[in-house]
Amino acid sequence: MEKFYHIVTYGCQMNVHESEKIAGILSGLGYVGCDRIEDADIVVFNTCCIRENAENHAFGNIGMLKKLKQSKKDMIIAVGGCLTQQMGRAEDLHEKFPYVDIIFGTHNLHSLGDLICRKLKSRKAVIEIEESEGAVCEDDKPLRTSYPNAWVNIMYGCNNFCSYCIVPYVRGRERSRRSENIIREVRSLVDEGYKEITLLGQNVNSYRDDMSFPELLAKIADTDAKFRLRFMTSHPKDFSRELVEVMASYPNICHCLHLPVQSGSNAVLAAMNRRYTVEQYLEKVEYLRSRIPDCAITTDLIVGFPGETDADFEATCDLVGKVGFASAFTFVYSKRTGTKAASMPGQVPEEVSKERIIRLVDLVNSQTRELSKGYVGRTIEILCEDYDKKRGMYLGRDEYGRMGYFASNKDLVGSFVKIKVEQANGVSLTGSIAE
Repeated sequence: MEKFYHIVTYGCQMNVHESEKIAGILSGLGYVGCDRIEDADIVVFNTCCIRENAENHAFGNIGMLKKLKQSKKDMIIAVGGCLTQQMGRAEDLHEKFPYVDIIFGTHNLHSLGDLICRKLKSRKAVIEIEESEGAVCEDDKPLRTSYPNAWVNIMYGCNNFCSYCIVPYVRGRERSRRSENIIREVRSLVDEGYKEITLLGQNVNSYRDDMSFPELLAKIADTDAKFRLRFMTSHPKDFSRELVEVMASYPNICHCLHLPVQSGSNAVLAAMNRRYTVEQYLEKVEYLRSRIPDCAITTDLIVGFPGETDADFEATCDLVGKVGFASAFTFVYSKRTGTKAASMPGQVPEEVSKERIIRLVDLVNSQTRELSKGYVGRTIEILCEDYDKKRGMYLGRDEYGRMGYFASNKDLVGSFVKIKVEQANGVSLTGSIAE
């Protein structure tokens, strides 16, 4: 009889890829993926605690399984990820949800298979949270679910300790994978037909093995194979001219960069412990655009950070106008217990933060819409990623990350397709296959 698994993922692309690793582990144990949580023999929650909303969402969904667990007593519920790695949270989770069978942290994801076997043998709850990061695992066998895109970790953890961020406490300090293994993995994925590779790390610019990140990027890009190469995330303080030169030298490296600025106020950046100024950020952007004029820059922006004044917020809006971001992930500051910012004076009232985020989102969206309008009438190349059943159209992104929809009588997923853009709607485009 087949056994089924269902994975619930929260948070960033790093977590999405880690869920592929979890799927690989479960597949190795003989489980088969299923779409409905009610059909699963094992349910794994891969949690995130970067923001309070993600944490609350996870708790709510775990709580909703109580009745299902009562009717399916042999179903295994496992909870892992950043939430459980926080000090004391595993114990809180076990007390609040005693029907959860396995609780594991970010540092022992790779031992999930052993934890499941222990649970099946003992019939008792298994709680295992490794405090030490341990060695970097080089032999993952993820069950990839995002063809024609593939994600490749090049490093784990973070040494930056931004005052608002919980990541260093739940992901540990920086550890880089061996360059030869990264290069081999990317080459293998390209040989298997993957058309877009994204290198992942909390701060890829901090990658260090026998070479720097720009050197690693050049090694990977130095091939005649047709594929796109992306990377995220880049910390502005470590973003170098050497990296810009590599980006400019290889046509398969996308002219698209995610460079989180977080704020346009030097006072707020200093309080965030970002270790760069607005002027330094703009200088890096200016050099990037002098070498790669068409480069699309995306970013992260936080409003309502402790002590943020009206003038600080206006400075952020001013920076958005100066840079002309292609898009931005915008957030209201979320207090994370254990971080320095959580105890800072000057916590911004919720109603003020809400007003600011609305203004900022409107500003960013207006810029994005204007950029989209500039696509109309142009022919662009997109990598077809999927089929949208509701629209009855295929979809994919260009190298700058802009989504495009088009109709086709044949399946083009995994193909590079040239489309003529006929309509722009916010962040997405609609067109037809170019003759």
